[in-house]
Amino acid sequence: MGYCPHMTGIVAYGSYIPYWRLQRGVITKSLGAGGGKGERAVASFDEDTTSMGVEAGRIAMRNASSSWIPNSLWFATTDPAYLDKTNANTIHAALSLPASSGAFDAIGSVRSGVAAMMGAGNGNAMAVLSDIRTGLPGGADESAGGDAAVAFCFGTDGVIAEVIGGAAATAEFTDRWRQPGEPASKQWEERFGEHAYAPLVDNAFSDALKGANLAPGDISHAIFSGLHGRAVKAAVKACGVSGESVVDDLSATIGNPGIAQWGVMLADVLDRAEPGQTIAVVVLADGVNVWLLRTTDAITKYRARQSAALTVRGQIAAGRNDLTYTQFLTWRGFLHREPPRRPEPDRPAGPPSLRAQAWKYGLYGSRDESGFVYLPPARVSMKSGSIDQMEMVRMADIQATIATYTVDRLAYSMSPPVVAAVIDFDGGGRFQCELTDVDPAAVKIGDRVEMTFRRLYTVDGIHNYFWKAKPVRA
Repeated sequence: MGYCPHMTGIVAYGSYIPYWRLQRGVITKSLGAGGGKGERAVASFDEDTTSMGVEAGRIAMRNASSSWIPNSLWFATTDPAYLDKTNANTIHAALSLPASSGAFDAIGSVRSGVAAMMGAGNGNAMAVLSDIRTGLPGGADESAGGDAAVAFCFGTDGVIAEVIGGAAATAEFTDRWRQPGEPASKQWEERFGEHAYAPLVDNAFSDALKGANLAPGDISHAIFSGLHGRAVKAAVKACGVSGESVVDDLSATIGNPGIAQWGVMLADVLDRAEPGQTIAVVVLADGVNVWLLRTTDAITKYRARQSAALTVRGQIAAGRNDLTYTQFLTWRGFLHREPPRRPEPDRPAGPPSLRAQAWKYGLYGSRDESGFVYLPPARVSMKSGSIDQMEMVRMADIQATIATYTVDRLAYSMSPPVVAAVIDFDGGGRFQCELTDVDPAAVKIGDRVEMTFRRLYTVDGIHNYFWKAKPVRA
């Protein structure tokens, strides 16, 4: 985030913290080493960085003005679901953005999140940062890492946080690296990283403050982020900001979600910031980037329409922390377990996925003249017999009620049993789908659910994305 004077301001944002938590203590109990205190957020077996990015983007767009439509979407992650293929296109489709809106990836390094924000910040656009951090079993990255996503919408109308300055400092040094295909990254000796980052922090932070005519004492909220914990702690001291202004990095509750860490911290600040406060974001990743923001009066009205359950702290509080270590290792691919006896699903085909794009990614149904909703969408009305007179209706953001369900312990799944349900959408429409983030023993008819974008399975390297339902949690 070298400062660009033409950057627009943040008009909306959304964070996504997965439902599941792994208590670090269970790592120690299982391996006799590693672990530590607190817990980390864990993406479910049916989630990846793309699906989490969709969820963060949906929350951001729900909070944005109804007239706000991005002209481009920028997606950043260190753990992409695809190479060669653009991952942002899937998010674009799931958010039902117009075809005229571009979709671009910035993937591979933690600093890619900065590039995505700069790309989105130069126009009426959205940046989505999403990461799943995994280390080898028993290692520091496994316990310290975390999974999360965040999305920021930029524009000129209804700005809640304006950009007032920034700076960057870059140097080539080998601190942390991971070759393509490797499951975990490697890191040089910690004192070297601290030594390499120190002058970059000094240069970038002082340049940013000087350009904005600010002093360290003018900072209301100071965000320090990076995967090198020792260097980040040193940066806090070197910048000279008030200890009260330093923002909690949330490592005790969700871990460090890499590319998304500073974005989630910024979302947490915006969840509670007051108008006129100055925010400093300092990102240590192959260099240092500093971003200075100031909240506006519009943030008060924005927060009034925001759901408390969808704030960062609200999602942290709603998490479930009884994930077992064997489940975690299975979901991460380190433990290969005996699969269900039913045959694995076939590879999803490209042509029918393209033809059914509105249904598969946008979850659109069709409504006839009588108001009856068809899922999947139909061309012919069962009541009037009319053809192609349907209205397309997006169902992804409509809540529903469980009409009936079954618990299937034989169906293919990385995390059996499968809970399948028939749900009735508010306002019409019946749909059979899988439930996720749910306790099979607690499901009952009449439960309220909402839709969530997930990865059903992967065959031959093709991810089959679609929609599941999850319990509504107040």
